[in-house]
Amino acid sequence: MGLFLVLVYDNAKLTTADILVIFLLYPAINISLFYLNYLLLIPLFLDKKQYSYYFVAVTAVLLAYGFGKYGVALLFKNIVLMHEKGHYVHFWPYFISTIFTSLLFLVLSAALKFTVDWVLNERIQRDLENQRLSAELAFLKSQINPHFLFNSLNSIYSLAYQRSETTPEAILKLSEIMRYMLYECNDNKVDLEKELQYLQNYIDLQKIRFANKAYIDFKVEGKVENQQIVPLLLIAFIENAFKHGVANNPLTPIRLLIDVDEGHLHLYMQNKKHTNNRDASGGIGLSNVKRRLNLLYPGKYNLDIKDETDTYTVELSLVL
Repeated sequence: MGLFLVLVYDNAKLTTADILVIFLLYPAINISLFYLNYLLLIPLFLDKKQYSYYFVAVTAVLLAYGFGKYGVALLFKNIVLMHEKGHYVHFWPYFISTIFTSLLFLVLSAALKFTVDWVLNERIQRDLENQRLSAELAFLKSQINPHFLFNSLNSIYSLAYQRSETTPEAILKLSEIMRYMLYECNDNKVDLEKELQYLQNYIDLQKIRFANKAYIDFKVEGKVENQQIVPLLLIAFIENAFKHGVANNPLTPIRLLIDVDEGHLHLYMQNKKHTNNRDASGGIGLSNVKRRLNLLYPGKYNLDIKDETDTYTVELSLVL
């Protein structure tokens, strides 16, 4: 390669034969060596960790190309082998020079092969991870509907058992809630306004269950328009408050405040704990929402839960 550069710079005028040999023939030989290693030797030996076979193959190829290049040089010795002082370059200096040139192309092809394989492997790993996360999210979301339906049907069963006149209204409210869950929650995110209305419908359903003696202080502050959130993310906290908390005492109402400010949502919820209403299994609601937060809002949320003797407090800060 160095001989070619010397030739190009030392001879101001190049003939057509010079140009063909220097800029076409030898580059073609080097490119063939590049792809021989890239497409054949590395996949055949190196990818299979047959390092000794690869070393032998590379050595044989280097020698073959070295002799081959020298053979070509003999055909065009006045172009390739002619020294600036008027005599021809000897075999060994030229042969060693071609070995180093060939070795450079082998290294370049190996570097490209490993880089491409690494990029493809990273892409495959990302795709597999995304598929795994998508499957896990689908499973988590599939748990929400049965979980909610189970709790709601328990509430309506209680009303029907008491022969309450509000049973039809509760069924209608549940129908509206299920319509939202089945038809409007299929996207990755929904309008925050619709999600908050869904929470309100759930609270209304619970008030019917408690014969309008459920006390909850629900406030929404800030600009909720043109904001989006992952659907069915906040309901678990409210469900937990009604399931384990005291909702029928006007002196200790369930407090729920949602504040939205510049793309940030802050939820504050507190309820008095009902010591005689413990779910031995712990339920799936809160563990579900924690996992969904980890998957869907990594590094974009802060969840603080305080389980004290008499009260249960949840604070969630979320970047929408």
